Amino acid sequence: MTPDELAARFEHAAMKIGPAIQKGVEHTAELGAARIRGYASGRPGPNVISGDYRDSWQPAPIRRFPYGASCTIGTELPYGRRLEFGFTGTDSLGRYYDQKPLPHVQPALPYIEQTLMGQMRLAVSEVLL
Repeated sequence: MTPDELAARFEHAAMKIGPAIQKGVEHTAELGAARIRGYASGRPGPNVISGDYRDSWQPAPIRRFPYGASCTIGTELPYGRRLEFGFTGTDSLGRYYDQKPLPHVQPALPYIEQTLMGQMRLAVSEVLL
């Protein structure tokens, strides 16, 4: 391969890597949110009463960069941290809690990590074709 051919190949790869990574991050975010919702559907995570809490776990819109992307998965409900980590004490409204942790995000993290790594490998392999 000549230096010009190699440079052209690198330029082509640079143009394709951003969209490929963005696609992988978006896919991982959707699967990660689904996994967290699954763990928030009963023990050892929180029990489902109305389903509102479980359904509140959503990926934020993907932040796209020229050569990548980022995404956050979260809930806007104020008791999300209390359910995940537990809480003993009085809240700002004067209510007392002795809430044991009901982990549902932490158990999903290894799956999310493995999925993201697989998606990044896929992105790189697509670019190198």
